[in-house]
Amino acid sequence: MNDGHRHLGVLPAYPFYGGPPVNPDVTARATIDELLKDLDREGTERALILPNYGVPDPAVAFGFNQLVVEAAQRDDRIRCGLWVSPLDPDRTGEALKLAGEPGVRALKLSFLLGGGAGDPGLDPIFAAAREHDLTVHVHTSPGAASDIDRVGELVERYGDDTRVHLVHFGGGMSGHIKLIGGRFFDWIAAGKQVYTDLSWAIGFAPRWLAAEIDRRGIGHDRVLFASDEPWGDHAGEKARLAAAVAGSELRRAVFIDNFDRLYGGAT
Repeated sequence: MNDGHRHLGVLPAYPFYGGPPVNPDVTARATIDELLKDLDREGTERALILPNYGVPDPAVAFGFNQLVVEAAQRDDRIRCGLWVSPLDPDRTGEALKLAGEPGVRALKLSFLLGGGAGDPGLDPIFAAAREHDLTVHVHTSPGAASDIDRVGELVERYGDDTRVHLVHFGGGMSGHIKLIGGRFFDWIAAGKQVYTDLSWAIGFAPRWLAAEIDRRGIGHDRVLFASDEPWGDHAGEKARLAAAVAGSELRRAVFIDNFDRLYGGAT
């Protein structure tokens, strides 16, 4: 089993939504040793590790870039992605200096910390992804800048020559229906290099997506299992997706082959 995205690094406590300072990501790992113990316990053979983020201070996520690179270079099971932001060209420039390091396979974007699909600072990020043959990870969730209506603009604009991984498959009811109802398959048919994972997916979505992949005969090579630890739950994410693809050839694709194709290879 391979894990298409999870996070490394412990965030500072923060007063989310006007409440007291809290640390909701209770299984966050501060060290590579702790991460490796998790992989051993789960039986995870390969994983893509990304900087942890969530507090509204991009410096925290940028600060974990060196840690995830070190993790990828320490253990062959690990590949990593770098945190970048179109709103912070200086720190993004420093991050992109690591793009050619062994083990780096992705660049991570999230508009939860600001910005949007129209930012001009995205061009150098996608140019670096093309130069280094990296996949761009983009968070999706309903509404605002992370809605699939907005994030989908990146697939339209850059997906012809850059791989775009839509994290959380739209992130909720509206995104799931828009994507499974046609948009995801339309992009694939149009030659867009679009990929996704089903972390955070609502229960109906994995079942419907699996059925549509079987009916349409495309998309089997574009979906990955991802735990999104510590924000997701590895056991729960695995059980939900395994049930949706039980008894089908899609099971091996989403749990093993698609990761190997997208993020595998020699470090």
